[in-house]
Amino acid sequence: MILFRIKELIAEKEKRENRKVTQQEISQHTGVNRTSLSKMQNPDMKYSATTSAIDALCRYFDCKVEDILVYVKDPE
Repeated sequence: MILFRIKELIAEKEKRENRKVTQQEISQHTGVNRTSLSKMQNPDMKYSATTSAIDALCRYFDCKVEDILVYVKDPE
């Protein structure tokens, strides 16, 4: 399954910039809806993001696609 690393990226950005980063801020800068951001952070939702949303998140977090998404083998 594909998992989003949004929580980890937020934590890294907060530590790097020594400030709180909110979903509202991310949404305003990326155009990605807050509901979508919440779904991305919940592995049970199995959310499917558009490439434009992933691109916007890469720009915001200044990272690569593989920093946002990770493949984890489903438990058998």
